[in-house]
Amino acid sequence: MAAMESLIGLVNRIQRACTVLGDHGGGDAGSSLPTLWEELPSVAVVGGQSSGKSSVLESIVGRDFLPRGSGIVTRRPLVLQLHKLEQGMQDYAEFLHLDKKRFTDFAAVRKEIQVETDRMTGKSNRISNVPIHLSIYSPNVVNLTLIDLPGLTKVAVEGQPESIVQDIENMVRSYIAKPNCIILAITPANQDVATSDAIKIAREVDPTGDRTFGVLTKLDLMDRGTNALDVLEGRSYRLKHPWVGIVNRSQADINTNMDMVAARRREGDYFSASMDYGHLVNKMGSEYLAKLLSKHLESVIKARIPAIASMINKSIDELESELDHFGKPVAIDAGAQLYTILELCRAFDQIFKEHLDGGRPGGDRIYAVFDYKLPVDLRRLPFDRHLSLQNVRKVVSQADGYQPHLIAPEQGYRRLIESSLNFFRGPAQSSADEVHFLLKEIVRRSIAETQELRRFPTLQAELATAASDALERFREDSKKTILRLVDMESSYLTVDFFRRLPQEVERGEAISSVASEDRYSEGHFRRIGSNVSSYVGMVSETLRNSIPKAVVHCQVREAKRSLLDHFYTQLGRKEGRQLAQMLDENPELMERRQQCAKRLQLCKAARDEIDSVSWSR
Repeated sequence: MAAMESLIGLVNRIQRACTVLGDHGGGDAGSSLPTLWEELPSVAVVGGQSSGKSSVLESIVGRDFLPRGSGIVTRRPLVLQLHKLEQGMQDYAEFLHLDKKRFTDFAAVRKEIQVETDRMTGKSNRISNVPIHLSIYSPNVVNLTLIDLPGLTKVAVEGQPESIVQDIENMVRSYIAKPNCIILAITPANQDVATSDAIKIAREVDPTGDRTFGVLTKLDLMDRGTNALDVLEGRSYRLKHPWVGIVNRSQADINTNMDMVAARRREGDYFSASMDYGHLVNKMGSEYLAKLLSKHLESVIKARIPAIASMINKSIDELESELDHFGKPVAIDAGAQLYTILELCRAFDQIFKEHLDGGRPGGDRIYAVFDYKLPVDLRRLPFDRHLSLQNVRKVVSQADGYQPHLIAPEQGYRRLIESSLNFFRGPAQSSADEVHFLLKEIVRRSIAETQELRRFPTLQAELATAASDALERFREDSKKTILRLVDMESSYLTVDFFRRLPQEVERGEAISSVASEDRYSEGHFRRIGSNVSSYVGMVSETLRNSIPKAVVHCQVREAKRSLLDHFYTQLGRKEGRQLAQMLDENPELMERRQQCAKRLQLCKAARDEIDSVSWSR
């Protein structure tokens, strides 16, 4: 028995912890705690308005703590968790929404329930499905979770929406439909059980009656000469579990502040002295109901131990994996912080290199710049227009000034070639710019893909800035190098290429014909344009190969080799306070890690306690 009481207390603590960690266990996606909460059994109290629900709950608790009045008094679900203390300890209560505030005055508990209800629903008759969580600690209770639900009603009264009847029914059904929920169906004895709202809705979700306990209240208010024996003895409406009769405190008792000890004593005296119910005295009353529910809860938990243990083990595996994903908390020591930052930088740098080397996508787009875009840009250069007959005639003529050339228009050739080669500067610089933007995008993606960095937005920003500055320096060096390549081509023309030109002409025409030809004829200018075009084409092929080499050497290779070198130098000069600022962790992730750690601690403690209780059974 003691072992089972320990297990019931454990289940109660798990339910309490689940609600603390996220309203009914609703934690982060991926955690099994919401499901775990639903795996744990609880008791939902269901009844019509003024059926005596509040009195039953207060009788079980042994304290007067619930708001009273006409109409809908319970307008939000009250998740009431009872925790048994050792004899001699003082009763107290705690609300989940008031962290660590302890109530020893239960009149203040009643007032807080009312205030918290009004906070969500206003001072109206509206209802809310957001529960209030209340824990009561006392030597005079059994470990139990009770859920007090708004009373079922048949009509909307003034100030209520027309849908309230269905809204309350839907709310009640959402709780009692759970397969591990024990239904405490409250019915007044002075009402025909066939018209009981509680029995009706309980039968809908629990047609076999396996989870339903019937409670008859107000037995002392029945008409003289009548009794409820047909119901209590199961002849009128049979349930698998026995009906329990309750004698509530009267309004006069409440007004005179009759305590629960006296009320329970009077209840026992009523059954003992009753001609009708005397033979059932040992199976009536609020104390018996509490023990009956506790005993049934024991049997339910016994049956659910394997499933609960399995669910807890599954939660532990998931939570440990989640904690690994979040990473360890940040160290306080400056040396450890520096080490952490360097480790994070290395993780980022590794992913960055994988993008470039082919382990991850990205490097292929740089190759596309050299294999597709650069050749296309080179082909689109306006050489057809620049080496047109009209422009060649103009450049060659202007090159000679007042003195016409004698044998070959060398100055004209040089000016045409130099001006043509100048067009290569655009595609060359464009290649450097394209690769620069791709490298920046790879940096951005690498930072995003570095799991460990997600915790530290400040470090992410500083890394992005440092990498961007480095890439900018690499781009400037790259542009200087490739423009130097273009300038080198225009600085020194390949002599052998032009030495072959006259020989090619002589092989194609008679020497006498060449000598007598008019050097300023249209054919002559076309030949010049063709010769320059051939030379420019040769240079284009050279640059098509050398530009990618220069870009890769100055930008890609340097990014792989020394992307964060300057950042590391600056890092070594930072003080402990500055390092701590860089490891200013994302608050949301910190909160999620703390919640995850608390859940893990809870689940491991629950697993150990279940194991110990299971062995002792």
